[in-house]
Amino acid sequence: MTTMPAVKKLRYNSPLRLFWYRKEANFGDAISATIVSHVSGREVKWAGHPSCEMYALGSLMKSVATHQVADRDTGRKPFIWGTGTMTGLKDLAFLGYVRVALLRGPITAALMQRDDRVFGDTGLLIADAAGEAPRRDDIVGLVPHMHFADDPRLRKIAADNPRIKLIDVRDEVPMRVVREIASCSHIISQSLHGLVTADAFGIPNTWLDPMGIHGAATLKFYDYAAGIGRAMAPPIVPSQIDAVAKTAPTGDLPYGEGIAQAKEALYASFPRGLMQEEVQ
Repeated sequence: MTTMPAVKKLRYNSPLRLFWYRKEANFGDAISATIVSHVSGREVKWAGHPSCEMYALGSLMKSVATHQVADRDTGRKPFIWGTGTMTGLKDLAFLGYVRVALLRGPITAALMQRDDRVFGDTGLLIADAAGEAPRRDDIVGLVPHMHFADDPRLRKIAADNPRIKLIDVRDEVPMRVVREIASCSHIISQSLHGLVTADAFGIPNTWLDPMGIHGAATLKFYDYAAGIGRAMAPPIVPSQIDAVAKTAPTGDLPYGEGIAQAKEALYASFPRGLMQEEVQ
């Protein structure tokens, strides 16, 4: 008599419902699903504010505060994991309707009147989620914010300097942007998650002036940097790109220990109730 192998029973047969910003194509928002899937062991799908189970990568806190204003019929509050803000928050009533697993940085925590001691931007796990890193070339990647991806000044700088490669964050395949960043020896980025992705792969990087992309465009950069103990120098301006590219450092990151601690905090804080596991 042949004994059939036992069928594994899993806790979840449905995708994890994650909210991320998707009104415009931008790899920095889209990779949230890849990372959450990597950590949870589950398929992930986009869900709106009324039904999502989690907010992760991005400066989403103002949106969370606007939409999470009442108890749900299910009684299940969505988790905040690695999320940050880029503005002040006028009303903190939303905190009664969410569960905070981890925040991006101490500025976000202060604006939420919390005394958290560990932080981490979800994007720091993208190197783990991506698998084997591509070969690194002696190229400086220039990563404009999505609103400046077609800026003629930045395109001309890249066209005139063979060592600079322009990376378009609007690529319809987000992981292709990740691999392009990972293949460079240095990154100059207007995009926060251009810097975060470089940090995740241990690639030195320089902050390029975000030039008013948001009302408080710099807050999220300093929030992220403070969360990993990075002394964030003021951003350079486009006229400095060529000079920086010529002398761009390519060695180890001096704040590597802060990145490692943030990654540890991210893994440790992920809600166990949302992770896939076998059940009896």
